[in-house]
Amino acid sequence: MTDEQMDRMVRDADPYRPEIIKHLDGAAQSLLEEIMSVPTLEAVAEPPGRRPRPRRAVLSGLAGASVAATLLAGVLVVSALRDRSDEPVTPPTATEAMDPTSYSAMVLKAAEENPRLLIDQPGWTATTVYGFAEKVGTIGFSNGGRYLEMNWYPADQYDGYHKDRLHVSEPEPVKVDGWPADLFRYSASDFAVMLRPRDGSFVELRTGSTWTRSEFDRVLADVVRVDARTWLAALPAEIVTPERVSEQTAKILADVPLPPGFDPTSLNDLGTNDAYQFGAKVIGRVGCGWIAEWLRAKEAGDDAALQRAAEALRSSHKWQALHQMKDEGAWPEVFWKVADEVAAGKPPAQYEDGLGCE
Repeated sequence: MTDEQMDRMVRDADPYRPEIIKHLDGAAQSLLEEIMSVPTLEAVAEPPGRRPRPRRAVLSGLAGASVAATLLAGVLVVSALRDRSDEPVTPPTATEAMDPTSYSAMVLKAAEENPRLLIDQPGWTATTVYGFAEKVGTIGFSNGGRYLEMNWYPADQYDGYHKDRLHVSEPEPVKVDGWPADLFRYSASDFAVMLRPRDGSFVELRTGSTWTRSEFDRVLADVVRVDARTWLAALPAEIVTPERVSEQTAKILADVPLPPGFDPTSLNDLGTNDAYQFGAKVIGRVGCGWIAEWLRAKEAGDDAALQRAAEALRSSHKWQALHQMKDEGAWPEVFWKVADEVAAGKPPAQYEDGLGCE
C-alpha cells in the first residue's frame, strides 16, 4: 500500500464529514438529530479583571481531514428550544442530559480548564467529539446542510497559526461572546474565525460546506461561554467521559487479544470522545502494541512470538468493536489493511499515522 493510498483511506475514515452527514437517513439521521436538546443558555460572565493574554485523522492521525486535531478545549453545541410563542420548553430529561450530580472531580476539573463554548441556537447538533484531556482537538457540528468545526490548540501556537492565516486574507476584527477574534475569508462561502488566546488555549472556528457571510455572522452572535456543569450537561449521552473509560474499554476489549505488557489502565488518558473516536483510540493502541511486538520478534528471530503477533492481527477481522464501527466510518478498513500487511510480513510505511500510534 502506497503512502498516497494510506492518506486517502485516512481521509475517508471520518464518519462525520459534511458530505457524509448530508446523506444520512433513517436511524443514523435520527440519532444525530436527537443527540442534544436543552433550554436557551445565558453566557457566563468572566471574573472581574480577566484580560486576554498576549484541521481530522480521527485522533492524532487516525482518520478525517485535520490530522493534528485531538482535544483540550471543550466546545459543545446546544439547541435553543422554544415554542412559537418564544416560551421555553421543558428542560431535557435525564436521558437527554447528564445528571450534574454525577460528575466526578476529574471530569469537572477538566471542564473548568476548557473554553466551554456552546452554540445557543436551535438545530445545531454535535456530530463528533474527541479529547478534552489533550492539548489540541476538534469538535464538529451540523445543522441541515451546514457544518461548523471548532479546533483548539495551545496558546503558544497562536502566533504561528495567525501568521499562516494572513496568507489566506486580511483579518477582519470580530468578537465571539465579547472576546476579540479575527475573521479570515477562504472564499465567499468559506470562513474561519480565530479567537485570541485565553486560559492557555485558543479556538478557531471553521465553516464546512457552503455558507453565506450573514449565516456565519448569525451563528457567531450565538456562540456563548458557559459554566462547567452546563457544558457537561450538553454532552450527548453517547460520549465517553474519563470516568467511563474503564467500563467502555472492557466492552471493546472483550474479544480482543492483548499484546504482551499491554495495560488497559494506560487508556485512562484518552479524555472525552464519542463512541467511534473512543473505539478507534482503544483498538489503535492495541494494534500498535501488536505491531511493535511483531517488529521486535522479527528482529530477534523469535518465530513463535512472530506467529502469535501475526495471528492476533489477523483475528482483528472478528473483533466485534470494529464491526460495530464499520457502519459509521472507514477506520476499521484502515486498521484491517495495516494489520493484514503486517501479518503478511510487509508492514506499511507510516502505519503509525494510520493507527494513531504514540
